Amino acid sequence: MVRKAFKMFLNPGMAEEYEKRHRELWPEMKEMIHEYGGSNYSIYLDQETNILYGYLEVEDEERWSQSADTPVNRKWWDYMADIMETNEDNSPVCIDLTPVFHLD
Repeated sequence: MVRKAFKMFLNPGMAEEYEKRHRELWPEMKEMIHEYGGSNYSIYLDQETNILYGYLEVEDEERWSQSADTPVNRKWWDYMADIMETNEDNSPVCIDLTPVFHLD
């Protein structure tokens, strides 16, 4: 299992909408995450900076990277693009965090 942590950037005033959209996460998006080996997925918000911190465990990093090109993932990126910082293809600006400590 590979542990991944990353940060993304929420637009000001969009915290409530971001949470709402994730409470209503599409069943096909949940299925895709699991199909591509993702589990134990959490996202946290620093309300002072509007930075989102994500944590995810994946079975295989290469397989997980393929999930970005699925139709449902592309549709999700388009859906979320109006409330967060994105790249030209509507993927969220996402910066991987470097692990420095872990304790089981």
